[in-house]
Amino acid sequence: MKVRAVAWNTFREAIRDRILYNLVFFSLIIMGVSTFFGQLTLGKRVKIIQDVSLASMSVFGLLIAIFVGIGLVYKEIQRRTIYTLLAKPISRAQFLVGKFLGLTLTIFLNVAFMSLALFVLTLIYSETGMNWELSKAVFLILVELMLVTAVAVFFSTFSTPTLSAMFTLGVYIIGHFSYDLWVFAEISENPVLKYVMYAVHYLLPNLDKFNVKGLVVHGIPIAGEYILWSVLYGLTYVVLLLTAAAAIFQRRDFK
Repeated sequence: MKVRAVAWNTFREAIRDRILYNLVFFSLIIMGVSTFFGQLTLGKRVKIIQDVSLASMSVFGLLIAIFVGIGLVYKEIQRRTIYTLLAKPISRAQFLVGKFLGLTLTIFLNVAFMSLALFVLTLIYSETGMNWELSKAVFLILVELMLVTAVAVFFSTFSTPTLSAMFTLGVYIIGHFSYDLWVFAEISENPVLKYVMYAVHYLLPNLDKFNVKGLVVHGIPIAGEYILWSVLYGLTYVVLLLTAAAAIFQRRDFK
């Protein structure tokens, strides 16, 4: 009940943020423009629309997680409302989880709008009907954004918004090059560099596990087992990050 109240207040605050609407509006414009570029490429219009639309969901969802997520805790501290909240019968861990769920709900709602636009465009321009495999790609994008949101919340518990944004973006970029780090470690002859690369590879989440956009767009089916294990992988990292964030936040002194 307490977590739900914090989540709902966070959601209401987030949807009033102008940055949120600007990002969603801009992403919808890009999705619309993709139909124009699709006309310039014979026989590949639908693939371009789907590829650009899925990429827009991922990128703009990331920006929402960063620009809104990094300020969740910082704003409460700056406005000193953190003292009022924590004076109530609510733990710091519940406060953080509520903030995370509120932002996650915000991102889910915005991805839902973008997904609706994608499905409508697909129905309009596709000659073979709806490609329901797109829903699998959208679902994994949502799981990825949940993980990124947890990363943003984690850094926001002990860092400034600017540094939190940089750290979160860094984790996102490295996470999509996780396999390349492993390959680089395998061929490296420097033992120190090799173990550093291995450590980064295994410590940070491999976000490329959630990237099935190319497969879906080209009609390659995604196994249900892959979806299941990717979801479990993402949720495990979310739980670990929120647990670590709660432990750090619990020890933080606001005096």
